[in-house]
Amino acid sequence: MPSVVGLLEQRELVARRRVDELREEADRIQAELAVAERDWKEWAIARSRVGEVLAPADETEHGDDQADRTAPAADGQAEEASSVPEAAKTKSQVPVWREGLAWSMLSVDYQRILTALTDRARLGQGPLTCQEMATLFGMDVVPAQVEALRSKAKRLVARGWLAEPAPGRFTPARGVSGPGGGS
Repeated sequence: MPSVVGLLEQRELVARRRVDELREEADRIQAELAVAERDWKEWAIARSRVGEVLAPADETEHGDDQADRTAPAADGQAEEASSVPEAAKTKSQVPVWREGLAWSMLSVDYQRILTALTDRARLGQGPLTCQEMATLFGMDVVPAQVEALRSKAKRLVARGWLAEPAPGRFTPARGVSGPGGGS
């Protein structure tokens, strides 16, 4: 027959394991929450900026009386307003790389990845993994952050900006060399 102390030790061990499991899950959820909150804030900022950019276009469409009084200025504003949303739209997407395409077409996150990898290539160092990039960028090396980087890197590979010579290792694609332009 097992002793009372032995039974208590077994139950304590089971409870300690459960606490450890819950702490690990809480840490994982905290990391995911941090990423989700950051993404949420970025989308809120983006929505606000898009609203600011599109506001002049909406005013010229709804303010027909004002547009009739100042036709040259309204035409200039309409041209400017129509070009700005197009520029904002291209920044939110990753265009297919082609000779001479400027890095400014990409969002800051994509530019940061390209800069890190082209700097390494220029120094003759090998490809980077997403975990190494997270460390290099000063991010917490947690699955959610590493997967976010991996998603961006894979998108850059699919669009011809990066190459993946070995699974999970990224380097600039042939011809992509500097931030001033695509070559």
